[in-house]
Amino acid sequence: MPTYEATPRFTADHHRLTPEQRRRFRQAVAAFVDDLRAGRQFRPGLRIKGVRCAPGVYELTWAPDGRATWSYGRVVVAGLPHVVWHRVGTHSILDRPVVGWEHGQADCVAIRNSCRPVISS
Repeated sequence: MPTYEATPRFTADHHRLTPEQRRRFRQAVAAFVDDLRAGRQFRPGLRIKGVRCAPGVYELTWAPDGRATWSYGRVVVAGLPHVVWHRVGTHSILDRPVVGWEHGQADCVAIRNSCRPVISS
């Protein structure tokens, strides 16, 4: 089972989700964990993409307007991936995908179209 941690910002974001949004997010996370555990590529339905404005940060789609950002963290248990959850909410979280991000929110909004996720190879 992969290990994980949630930033305080993620926890606050998660608390603001509706019960239905939390349910949908949990379903997506279950699929995400299955793919990590199996060591295979993420299933297309999760739409895992790198966030261009935040190198090393990825976006996961859990609903039509539901997004979460995450990155790989330092290994906690040898041989298991460690995931750091940064944000969860609507598409608007991509304006500030991680806490402490070096660009200001206004910068990302100004270049929003170029700040969209890109598929990493």
